[in-house]
Amino acid sequence: MATSVRRTTLTLPAAPLGPDNPLPALQGGHDLHRVRIPRDAGLPADMARQIGYRPLTSILPVARRDGYGRARRSTDLDALVIENDRLRATVLPALGGRVYSLRHKPTDRELLYRNPVLQPAAFALNGAWFSGGIEWNIGATGHTTLSCAPLHAARVPAPDGGEMLRLWEWERLRDLPFQVDLWLPDGSDFLHVGVRIRNPHHHTVPAYWWSNIAVPEEEGSRVLAPADAAWHFGYERTLRRVPVPESDGADRTYPLRSAFPADYFYEVPDGARRWITSLDAAGRGLVQTSTDALRGRKLFLWGTGRAGRRWQQWLTEPGTGGYAEIQAGLARTQLEHVPLDAGGAFTWLEAYGPLAADPAVVHGADWTAAREAVAAGLEAALPRADVDAAYAAWLPYADREPKESLATGSGWGALEVARAGFALPGTPFAPATLGPEQEPWLALLRTGELPPGGPLPGPAPTSPAWRDLLESAPPGPATDHHLGLAQWQAGDRAQAVRSWERAVGQGVGGPGRATDPEAGAGKHERGATASEAAAPPGHPEASVLPLYCLAVAEWAAGEPARAADRYAQVCAAASAAAVGDGPAARTWRAALPALVREAVPALLTAGRTEEAARLLAALPERVAADGRFRLLTARVLLAQDRPEAAREVFDAGFEIADLREGDETLSDTWFAIAERLTAAGGPVTDEVRAAARSAHPLPDRYEYRMRPV
Repeated sequence: MATSVRRTTLTLPAAPLGPDNPLPALQGGHDLHRVRIPRDAGLPADMARQIGYRPLTSILPVARRDGYGRARRSTDLDALVIENDRLRATVLPALGGRVYSLRHKPTDRELLYRNPVLQPAAFALNGAWFSGGIEWNIGATGHTTLSCAPLHAARVPAPDGGEMLRLWEWERLRDLPFQVDLWLPDGSDFLHVGVRIRNPHHHTVPAYWWSNIAVPEEEGSRVLAPADAAWHFGYERTLRRVPVPESDGADRTYPLRSAFPADYFYEVPDGARRWITSLDAAGRGLVQTSTDALRGRKLFLWGTGRAGRRWQQWLTEPGTGGYAEIQAGLARTQLEHVPLDAGGAFTWLEAYGPLAADPAVVHGADWTAAREAVAAGLEAALPRADVDAAYAAWLPYADREPKESLATGSGWGALEVARAGFALPGTPFAPATLGPEQEPWLALLRTGELPPGGPLPGPAPTSPAWRDLLESAPPGPATDHHLGLAQWQAGDRAQAVRSWERAVGQGVGGPGRATDPEAGAGKHERGATASEAAAPPGHPEASVLPLYCLAVAEWAAGEPARAADRYAQVCAAASAAAVGDGPAARTWRAALPALVREAVPALLTAGRTEEAARLLAALPERVAADGRFRLLTARVLLAQDRPEAAREVFDAGFEIADLREGDETLSDTWFAIAERLTAAGGPVTDEVRAAARSAHPLPDRYEYRMRPV
């Protein structure tokens, strides 16, 4: 059959994504990939440079996506199918362009791990992410902020005269446009994927890319790559070089032979063909290969411990088979960002397809023989020269204009094209894609100022070019607030604070309350109560977000007492703004839970336990029943010296839908309660801690720790 690209509908049990968090994402969150490198680690010079090259300090200008729950309902999802007589690939354009399924028709085998549900979880840099399939990770270390976002999609002529599916978007963390072209050459067993990341700016930009492939994790499955060594990254946040396949007494190429989650970044020798595969006990599975620009290869495994099993159940349904990930990236490790020169581009070609090899050799004791058998099987199925030729044939088609739109992404690329006039052949960011989120910024471009009045626009661009426009605009609450965001993103925190203070107004907080890290921090004598910190009469709704930003700035500056003041102030201001039936009031009623969720820990840290309790008590009952607030309730009860009541919250059971990958708050709180119960009013000594862990083991439902403890 001729290769075709067509629309279809995929129906899955899915938890709705819900609304984005309205609060600016000023902090980077729980950074799992901050690494401690031993002095004797022996890192290659380029790896060492790239690990320290411009890591993110926040996810601005992107919004956090944490409005989802765990109640799933049957949902119809728009899907695109690429098919020839050998393969059928199903793509979800509204969910990051995820390749949900890759089916080999002659053997009727699914080559990927295909999740039977769509359950968001807090694994992406901005929150919502889901497991399974092939995902395209661009931006910075971690799962892309586009994991659950729509991409542009269209039919495009393919190099062999057929059709390609093109996906493209503007990645906002690094302000880089990218495209992913997928096609199936006639009669081919391999899905071809051409990728291009462009830097249209006049300055060098850090680039990041990893293609993540979820594969079934079965007893006897083995992951192979052309390497004798790997860089091991565990959730103890250390990076060390280990031999492949065996390290620490076990063969780590079998995902089910490790207890804890871990990354293995394979050291593929220069000049060697780039590939990675996962083969089952019978020697069958999926292989991924590429041109040499995509140099890195990685295995991620969950491990067989309680936490790894729990996470797998959390991401799908109990009783569903598990998965591992085989991955390919621009650098040796995912801890690195690679400089992309001004006006330059990174381009490469990937191929995905079935592979079979002699199981006796694949699973034999001779690692070299196993690797060579896979390499020979891949060369027979898809010669390296054919991959290079397919790449050369695709490059001229990367600029071909789409001939039929199949899905629409965001309007942010069109806004950047309107600002700078970028010429980006092949990836049109058309003016028709501009929407309400971009309208205030178009007005700034055309008139030199943001529209007066109304709610503060967001999620706002924060790049240096937009900062320049905001600095030239007439001052006002909206302009000063967004200028502060751009200054914060640039690392100019003192200026950001001054901008937010201007946005709030001189009366809020009184003289001498500026949150300036250069202005003598640490001299505040007493924390204001929520009523004392309330905004003055007539306080505009537009000042709530700058107040919130000032609270975060105090916290980031290491001033918990002053941060608590600001959080109390912003909660009071938001409560006032939430009164009424207008759109702004409804917005702030919806935003209050997000504010309270951040304010309660700040108040507890400052010793203002009763204020924290009052904030939780004021929440609507349906909100207070959410697992996020049940955990906060337990923490408040513990701070009130009521460990029995705190334990009752855990015993009643709760789930936190957006628990972050690697977050240990659940287990930390459980054991803090256990220690207080065991101490029975006495001091918490090392002996008490040991006894508490023995007498009060952490239940499975709360076990999410991804490292040995």
